[in-house]
Amino acid sequence: MKLPGALTLSELLPVAQAGGFAVAAFSVRYLACIRPVVEAAVEADSPLIVEISQRELGWFAVTPRAFRDALERALQGAGADLPFALHLDHTWELPVIEAAVEAGFSSVMIDASALPFEENVALTRRVVEYAHRHGVSVEAELGRLTTTDKLEPEGDEAMYTVPEEAREFVRRTGCDALAVSVGTAHGVYPVKNPRIDFERLAAIRALLPGTPIVLHGGSGLPEETVHRAIRLPGGGISKMNVATDLENALLGAMGGLKRMTSAELDALPGELRALGLEAVRREARDKIERFVLSAGRASAYRPGVEG
Repeated sequence: MKLPGALTLSELLPVAQAGGFAVAAFSVRYLACIRPVVEAAVEADSPLIVEISQRELGWFAVTPRAFRDALERALQGAGADLPFALHLDHTWELPVIEAAVEAGFSSVMIDASALPFEENVALTRRVVEYAHRHGVSVEAELGRLTTTDKLEPEGDEAMYTVPEEAREFVRRTGCDALAVSVGTAHGVYPVKNPRIDFERLAAIRALLPGTPIVLHGGSGLPEETVHRAIRLPGGGISKMNVATDLENALLGAMGGLKRMTSAELDALPGELRALGLEAVRREARDKIERFVLSAGRASAYRPGVEG
C-alpha cells in the first residue's frame, strides 16, 4: 500500500508545469538525510520528491521498506501538510521496482535507455502496466545521460533525445513522465555551465504538451540554466533531480569524510552528524528557493487555496 499522503508524479508535476516552477527530486541516499530535506520543504512551504535509485540502494545498504519508513517518520515529525512523492529513481530490474511498490512508493522509474528503442518501449510498457494496476506512476527515460567525468564539450549529441521519438515513445508506453537527455549529466560538472540544447528541449515540449518532462543531473547547474529550462513556452521541465550536491554538503560539513553506508553515518558522533544534517537542510532549502522556484507553492496543491 502506498505511503499515506504520497502523490504520484501525475498528481504532482502537472501543477508545477502549469505554475512555472519545478519540484526538486532529492536523492537523499542516507536515511538520516530524509528528515532535514523534509524540514527544508516544510520551512519553504514547497512540494517535494524524495527518491533513491537502484544503484544507491546498494551503495548505501538501504532497503525500499527502510527508506519508506524513514520518510514516514520524518513527515510525522514535521507535522505539516506537505505535497510529496516517494519515488524510485533509475532502476532497470523489475524485482526492485516490485519491491518498491510493495513497500509503498508512489512512483517508480524504469530506465531502459541503454536498450534499443523497441526494447525500451516494450520494457517500459510492461512496467507501466504493472505500476498503474497499483496506482503508482512511472517515469521513463529516452536518450542516454552520461556522467560528468565522461562529459565531452562536443560530440554527445548522438545520445540526446530525439523529439519525434519522444512523442512516439510516450504514446506507445503510456509513461507518466519522461526524463530526457539534452546535455546534462550525473555528478558535478567540470565546467561552469555545460551546454544545454534548449532548442531540442523546446521541441520535445512542443510535441509532448501534456507530459511532464524531467531533467536529471541538477547538481552543479547554474540557476539561470535551470530557470530557462523551467520557463520554456508551454511549461518546461517540472522535475529536477538533485543528488551529488546534497551528499557533498553532508560530507563537507563533517570535515570531508568519504562516502559511507547509511548505517555508518548513523554511527558517527551525534555532534558531528548534526553538522552534516544541518548542511543538508540548508542545501535543500537553497535548491527549493533559488533553483527550482517552488518555495510557497505547496498551497497550489491544497483545495481552495491559491498557489
